[in-house]
Amino acid sequence: MESKNILKDKSYQFSLDIVQMCKYLQEDKYERILSNQVLRSGTAIGALLCEAEYAQSLPDFINKLSISLKEANETRYWIRLLRDSNYIEQIKSKEYLDQLNQLTLCL
Repeated sequence: MESKNILKDKSYQFSLDIVQMCKYLQEDKYERILSNQVLRSGTAIGALLCEAEYAQSLPDFINKLSISLKEANETRYWIRLLRDSNYIEQIKSKEYLDQLNQLTLCL
């Protein structure tokens, strides 16, 4: 029986949610600059966790997790900026920020 990796699952779901948000921003709000930034940082979180799984050493593993945490912090900034500039609704931003908080508590 294969065990689940909750952190990888949550980060993957968060990446999917970020992709959907960016599609909305680009197609409905015609916003590309901020959406590209949050897309890059938001999807990097899970990608770095996948890289960490096959780290070459303990320092490499720690480095990947550290960079993932930095990307999460940057993503938090972009989401807050999108919220405060009225590109995304308060309720949606809260959902994204709650997901980020759950992820960063595990990192």
